[in-house]
Amino acid sequence: MKERITLTLERNIIEKVDKSVDGMRIKNRSHAIELLLRQAIGIDKPTKVLILAGGKTRKFRLLGKDHPKSLMEIKGKPIIQYNIELFKKHGIKEILISAGHNTNAIKQRLGDGKKLGVNIIYLEEKNPLGTAGPLRLAKQHLKETFLMCNADELKDIDIDDMFTFHMTNKPLGTVALTTVRDPSSYGVALLNGNKILTFIEKPSKDNSPSNLINAGLYILEPEVINYVPEGYARMETDIFPKLASEEKLCGYPFSGQWFDTATPEKIKIAENSWRGFLQ
Repeated sequence: MKERITLTLERNIIEKVDKSVDGMRIKNRSHAIELLLRQAIGIDKPTKVLILAGGKTRKFRLLGKDHPKSLMEIKGKPIIQYNIELFKKHGIKEILISAGHNTNAIKQRLGDGKKLGVNIIYLEEKNPLGTAGPLRLAKQHLKETFLMCNADELKDIDIDDMFTFHMTNKPLGTVALTTVRDPSSYGVALLNGNKILTFIEKPSKDNSPSNLINAGLYILEPEVINYVPEGYARMETDIFPKLASEEKLCGYPFSGQWFDTATPEKIKIAENSWRGFLQ
């Protein structure tokens, strides 16, 4: 239940507040002030993230040995550690890591998270669970709005702004979307306003509906877990289409850095181009 209040503010503050109003993400002056207060106080802000680190071990010639994908190093640091540092930067310190046969290797590298200033809980997948199955594995820990992300991508996203977007639109899931020059290797988002209608898998460059692709980071409500079947399941094919058909899935385009690390060539690009967190 909302109550009306009267505020007396300096004109320059009001002008800055008004500049943030765009009529879509931020509807009016009152809405802008409410969102700013929510950010400052941290009301309802997510405190937990589920990181998906169950990907296959890869042996890349440039590295000379087997590595879990999440432990591939960029500028001397594992990719998964950059993800953890991103969440810590935004006040999210409860880290759930879902992994399979590579759990021990990740544990040896990251430990319980204390050295990184976070708390890590490991969830071991007895059998591969895909990109959605781990949600059921983590269900007891996910009672409020939470984040989920892939462990093997480099990303610099303003999570506070993404959460504001999520709270404004009130979907069950918000997908971070990044822009790439050639989307033909990815799932491309087809949008209607902020709502995701569908993802088109690997369209040709000339026939792609947009250059916005799934960046592998989501804000989710606990109700999403009810959409996940038992065993192996994928967000991309089993969950997002259901949410989209019910108009409960939004896309959040962002302009920060994003690097895929699926191949040796892409790892080299990330190694040369990653500039650390700039948000």
